[in-house]
Amino acid sequence: MPSFYPIGTEGQPWSESEKATWFANTSRKRSYREEVLNKIEALKSRYDVEQYGSLSYDVERYPLFAIKSRNWQEERPKVLITGGVHGYETSGVQGALAFLDSVAGEYVEQFDLLVLPCISPWGYETINRWNPLCVDPNRSFRADSPSEEAGAAMAYVGAQGTEFLAHLDLHETTDSDKTEFRPALAARDGKPFDESKEGIPDGFYTVDDTHRSTPAFQRAIIDAVRQVTHIAPPDDKGLIIGAPVEQEGVIHYPKKSLFLCGGMTDAPFVTTTEVYPDSPKASPEICNLAQIAAITGALDYLLAQR
Repeated sequence: MPSFYPIGTEGQPWSESEKATWFANTSRKRSYREEVLNKIEALKSRYDVEQYGSLSYDVERYPLFAIKSRNWQEERPKVLITGGVHGYETSGVQGALAFLDSVAGEYVEQFDLLVLPCISPWGYETINRWNPLCVDPNRSFRADSPSEEAGAAMAYVGAQGTEFLAHLDLHETTDSDKTEFRPALAARDGKPFDESKEGIPDGFYTVDDTHRSTPAFQRAIIDAVRQVTHIAPPDDKGLIIGAPVEQEGVIHYPKKSLFLCGGMTDAPFVTTTEVYPDSPKASPEICNLAQIAAITGALDYLLAQR
């Protein structure tokens, strides 16, 4: 374990004591109410808003909401959009909300939309990847989930009783992945952290599903986003975050076996977007626009296939 990470003993996984120390060192840095809930409230005149739970850490502070386009029709294809599975990945949350506020209305006659904009509100406020129990929600989309964030989202989506054509899961890859979150993961699990193993890609990329790959769908998303921001190149080994590049800006993960959010449905079209907010070429506005472009690029592709 690198000496700069302050919690734990080299080679030893964290006990409850180390996890409690980690939690004690967290603090709220922004307001879920002001930055998310108030925006959801403002959407109620145009969409159906449903509360599907609240987090036990503070049930009043962390209600969980889903936003649905109105007048769902059985024959319309259903599209699921999720954000904030990792609460620190800001444009996943803000991009989903900005999509609903700006251009989603252009698609509600062609698709029934279901949006869970902030699955991990405690993580959003504390700018964390994990939840307070040192559990990564995005490795927890499985039965008997150890993450109440993932469990609540799965239960609500499952209760819709419908098949989804597409699932778009909105994420970011940040410099803090390498400076904080990967070292913390290594320390938590009692494993060495190899700082040289994976770099942070400078640009946007997507993660396709290994077992239901949709190369043309991913390409349409990449082509839409390149109008807003740059696409991540491979590193000198031909990889992006340690994974082979299947086409420009696209890598593959087995989403179901890794218990990723993108694996919680059987939708034939699935992608995880990855925006890079720490680029000198980026800004919060550009990051949100990139998420919107990814969504609209995906929906335009699906419309063209009908």
